[in-house]
Amino acid sequence: MKILGLDSSGLVASVAIVEDDNLLGEYTVNYKKTHSQTLLPMLDAVVRMTELELASIDAIAVAGGPGSFTGLRIGSATAKGLGLALERRVVNVPTVDALAYNLAGCRDLVCPLMDARRSQTYTGLYRFSGNEMTAVRRQCAVGIGEVAGWLNERGEPVVFLGDGVPVFLPYLREHLAVPWTLAPAHLSKQRAGAVAALGMKYYAAGIWESAQAHAPEYLRLSQAERERKEKQQ
Repeated sequence: MKILGLDSSGLVASVAIVEDDNLLGEYTVNYKKTHSQTLLPMLDAVVRMTELELASIDAIAVAGGPGSFTGLRIGSATAKGLGLALERRVVNVPTVDALAYNLAGCRDLVCPLMDARRSQTYTGLYRFSGNEMTAVRRQCAVGIGEVAGWLNERGEPVVFLGDGVPVFLPYLREHLAVPWTLAPAHLSKQRAGAVAALGMKYYAAGIWESAQAHAPEYLRLSQAERERKEKQQ
């Protein structure tokens, strides 16, 4: 089985192709370019380098949210377009789940942190038994103080990863009472390889949707929607 993975949910743009237990190719860029500039050229490069016929893929896994509203829309539109053109199903992989899956096999509690602005983070808590992942707390949008409270209450060692780490690290250093570490650079950001690998598990379990039905999950209102709601109130 071949799964195409796409992730444009944050600062990183990433494309990967996974066949069974083998990562055939991955192209990941964390630099100052918009995903509308990078995602399709990266997909084209990976397809050419792996000499892959897109028609040979079985499904498209996409980081479906939460994350950057613009980035999610670009990833969603790309997945929908490919799914409709190729007549393939789409696997909507929760962004925070895929981020945590970078650390499959980790013995400590895993806490992804994505910067959601306004002192909030997209986060969750995850535990691994070998490569099997369990969500201790499912992905959500909360204040960083609430995250520190969860972790102190549990009293377990934790590993942090995600683009929110440098944003929230000063607060965590001051308020955490548990042992903690940071994921290494090559595992600390979104990777389409993790999206594809986790997407393969979901697909095998029957967790997929049609390309037409796919839509990103934002978890909270956009800034424009929040401002309009505040004015109405």
